[in-house]
Amino acid sequence: MESFITELLTLIFAALRSATPVLAVVLGETMTQRSGVINLGVEGQMLMGAMTGFAVASITGDPWLGVLAACGAGVALSMVHATLVLGCRANQIASGVAVLILGGGLSAYYGIPFVGDKIDTLGNLNNTFISNIPLLGQFLGPITPTVLITLLAIPVTSIFLFRTQLGLRWRSTGESQDITRNLGHNPAPYQLAAIAFGGLMSGFAGAALAVDYTANWVEGMTAGRGLVAVGLVIVARWNPWYALPAALLFGASEALNLKLQSWGVNISPYLLATLPYLIPLSVLMLSYRGLRASGGGMPAGLSVVFQSAR
Repeated sequence: MESFITELLTLIFAALRSATPVLAVVLGETMTQRSGVINLGVEGQMLMGAMTGFAVASITGDPWLGVLAACGAGVALSMVHATLVLGCRANQIASGVAVLILGGGLSAYYGIPFVGDKIDTLGNLNNTFISNIPLLGQFLGPITPTVLITLLAIPVTSIFLFRTQLGLRWRSTGESQDITRNLGHNPAPYQLAAIAFGGLMSGFAGAALAVDYTANWVEGMTAGRGLVAVGLVIVARWNPWYALPAALLFGASEALNLKLQSWGVNISPYLLATLPYLIPLSVLMLSYRGLRASGGGMPAGLSVVFQSAR
C-alpha cells in the first residue's frame, strides 16, 4: 500500500511539474481571450521565451535574469500581434499564425549558438523547511519556483478578473466592445494589456521549460504545447480556476508516458508520445456537446473573430 501511495504521489508531482509551462500559457491565453482577442501565436512566443531565457542564463550565469528576459521576449513578440490586430485591424487568426511562424523562425536562427550549452537551474525546495515535512517532503522537495509562481497566478488572475472593477471592464470588453464604449471606456487599452499579459505568460512558460524544467535549448522544444494550451482554454471554460485541472490533462499524460516507458510496456515509444496530445483532444471532443449547449463561458466577442475568419 505504501509503495502504491509513493508511486501515485510521484506521478502527481511529476504531472504538476510537466503541466507548469502549459498552465502558464492557459492562464495567459484565458486572460487574452477574455478581452475578446485570440492569439494562436503563443507557441511562437513560448519558443522565443525559451530561447531568450536560455541564452541570457547561459551568457550571464543567472537563471533568474533568463526568466525575466524570457518574459520580455514573450511580451515583445506579442506586440507584433497587438500591432496587427489592434493597429491594422488584421484578422486575428491570420495574425496569430504569422506570430507563431515568426517566433519559431527567430528562435531557431538565434538559438543555434546555444544548442548543447549548460546552465544553472533555479533550484528547488529540497534545501528548505519543506523537505523536512514527513512523507510529503520528499515529493514537494523537487518542486521549483516556476511551479509555485504559476500556481500563485491562478488565484491572482481569478480575483482580478471576477472580483475587481478593472476585471469587470476587462470582461465586458470581451463580451461587447460597444457596451464598453457606451460605459465611457476605450476597449483598446484593455485588449492591449490582455495581449501583453498573454505574451508575458507565454515567455514565462518558455523559461519554465528551457531554464527550469529541462535546462536545455533545442529548436522547436515546445513541441506544440502552446497550441495545446489554446485548446485547453476551451476545456477550462475561460475560467482561471479551471486552468489547473485542464493543464494537468497534459501534464499527467506526459508523466504517464514516461512512466509507461520506464516500466517497459510493449508499446512503441512514438505511440506513447502522442498521449499528451490525444488525451486533451479526446476530453475536448467529449465535452464539446456540453460546451455547445451551455455556451461554455466563451466571451461573446470571440464569436466575431471566428465569423470573420470564414
